[in-house]
Amino acid sequence: MDASLLPVLNQIAHTLAQLEQQLSGKTQIVPPNFDEYIAFTWKKQHNQGQFQAIPHPKLIKLDDLQGIDRQKSILVQNTEQFLAGKPANNALLWGSKGTGKSSIIKGLLERYAAQGLRIIEIDRHDLVDIPDITELLRQSDKKFILFCDDLSFEAADVSYKALKVALDGGMTAIPENVLIYATSNRRHLLPEYMADNVQSQTQVDDLEVHYVDAIEEKISLSERFGIWLSFYQFREDAYLTIVQHWLQHFGLGYDEQVAKEALMWARTRASKSGRAAYQFAVDWAGRQP
Repeated sequence: MDASLLPVLNQIAHTLAQLEQQLSGKTQIVPPNFDEYIAFTWKKQHNQGQFQAIPHPKLIKLDDLQGIDRQKSILVQNTEQFLAGKPANNALLWGSKGTGKSSIIKGLLERYAAQGLRIIEIDRHDLVDIPDITELLRQSDKKFILFCDDLSFEAADVSYKALKVALDGGMTAIPENVLIYATSNRRHLLPEYMADNVQSQTQVDDLEVHYVDAIEEKISLSERFGIWLSFYQFREDAYLTIVQHWLQHFGLGYDEQVAKEALMWARTRASKSGRAAYQFAVDWAGRQP
């Protein structure tokens, strides 16, 4: 056989293999360039999974995150252990909206990307792909955080079981160079109802016989995260401190009148959060002559 035909035949064989995977419904994992990019998302098209690089990730400096020093300290310590090859825990960051949960993850990437940290954002609908994703990452010399942002499940949603298995419960161990960090507004990721408490005190025909089992099923997912970090709305003084920080960032001063404007801004949003403080500072800076 003519040797010049080999490259053509190899390309045909590769194309046929891809077609076979598409027709069979199997997920194809395409290795990305982990040296060129620091952040990725996991995307699926036509039942095929692939890493999609984020050329310009939105980063933030950890020092710019005010009022959450305890949470930052714990997660930084855990991440540094991870980067050093020491034991580290998966982490769940839960609490009020706009309080810095997602920003901490972005801050970790900004600080530690040069040390080999990479972030891969994965949607909850693709959690079933975690075993395939981690097997590919196992071969890399980088350290990866699988980032599940704003994670929550409805009562009838069974996709959370895939995350339970990935965290702790499957036969295949997650590689030592992979951690899972998730953020959520729900402390247990699943909806909880007053009926769960009523059921413990009431005997009703259409309720579960073993109600404790049902409750434990709801909290079993969150308990598989080794680290729980809670985030709450800030007190007024803490909120104004964050406002002052961001105004300084924009080269602006801070006085009593600005404080009144910042508090009015918070009231219109019913939120004294770090996000509200930043948004006020942006608006105030933009309105200056």
